Amino acid sequence: MGRTAIQKIMARASGKDVQVGDRVWCRIDLSTARDFGGPNCVLQFEEVMGTEGKVWDPNKIAFTFDLQAPAHSEKVSNNQKIIRQFAKRQGISKVFDVNWGIGQHVLLENGLVKPGDVILGTDSHMNLLGAVGAFATGVGNTDIVASWIQGTLWFRVPETMKVTATGKFQRGVYMRDLLTHLVGTLGADGMFFKAVEFVGDAIERSSLAERITLCSMVTEMSGKVGLIMPNGEVLDWLVRRAGQEVPERVEMIRPDEDAVYSETVAVDVSSLEPLASCPDAPDNVRKVREVQGERIDQVHIGSCSNGRFEDIRAAYEVLKAANFKVADHVRVIITPATREVMKACAEAGMIQDFLSAGVIFTNPTCSLCTAEHYGALPSGDVGVSTTNRNFIGKVGKGSHTYLMSPASAMASAVRGVITDPRDILG
Repeated sequence: MGRTAIQKIMARASGKDVQVGDRVWCRIDLSTARDFGGPNCVLQFEEVMGTEGKVWDPNKIAFTFDLQAPAHSEKVSNNQKIIRQFAKRQGISKVFDVNWGIGQHVLLENGLVKPGDVILGTDSHMNLLGAVGAFATGVGNTDIVASWIQGTLWFRVPETMKVTATGKFQRGVYMRDLLTHLVGTLGADGMFFKAVEFVGDAIERSSLAERITLCSMVTEMSGKVGLIMPNGEVLDWLVRRAGQEVPERVEMIRPDEDAVYSETVAVDVSSLEPLASCPDAPDNVRKVREVQGERIDQVHIGSCSNGRFEDIRAAYEVLKAANFKVADHVRVIITPATREVMKACAEAGMIQDFLSAGVIFTNPTCSLCTAEHYGALPSGDVGVSTTNRNFIGKVGKGSHTYLMSPASAMASAVRGVITDPRDILG
């Protein structure tokens, strides 16, 4: 019986052949904590090990500051200082402070993620690193601390679902619309504790940004991790960042032809239209045209799911087609995923045009994933966002949010009501 990608990854990490349902201890390649959760991990570690206790390998631990960056309160700044001081005491050099951006993206850009790696983090969307074939997962503080002490963690080997995406997207339709289709079709528990292999010509042609978008929403279907085998330009990019061993890693974890899957799903992306997750759940999916005309108050483009250069460029193209004019009553916020993305936007000349149009272009951060950020919505306001979740009150008590692609979001900003981007792009 052939093995799936997740079985091969966990076999490598555990040193034994594994079957679905097995419980195994896996060696951890990288254990990370962010500014939210990280301070509690530090305090818990020192409660167990004492202030003189040492982590198992400082070279395999990283900290990222992305949730509240830079600190917006004295409490937050003191918590961030706890991490900085701990890292210095432990000799942990991989500290990506408030000027870097979203943790998973920063780890990718700095070559710290390889296909087949087992990576832990305190972020529930850590699994988006499956976009390059890594088994990354969000865990609780206690699991992070345990990995800092032992360098291992206990897992159950999940079943695997295969999703095959074929065809080409129509103009105005994007990878975000494919994942929204999947969320709407499969539901909030449609991938429950499963690994998901994304395959097909639509996936093989996709950019790194598109793969990140797709894998970032596996969490919203209760999945464990989405996995895509790096190829083409994505593989070349990863080799430049993470090293020459990457192609060998890809071959090592490539699923067998006779691998067994719990379920298979096929989608022809050529038939998709722009879609929206309507208030107040990601799986409340409708076509944008079906909710077109709903008045909105704010648009946010960014987050770990849609904050790459390509995402911002898609929004820019819509704004350009509308002569760089947004509706007077709409507040528009754009947040790049990382400073590398922000620099690329500046070099492309986009930031100046955004600012001239009245758009707020922020520093790289997780931004409006929660109401803890600048730009939280007041009660009664309706927002459009490219983030992962739109549960009621997520970005402001009494507010409501539609989730959609960057192009659909900007089209809505231009018209002041929910708008199909094809009406502007032509």
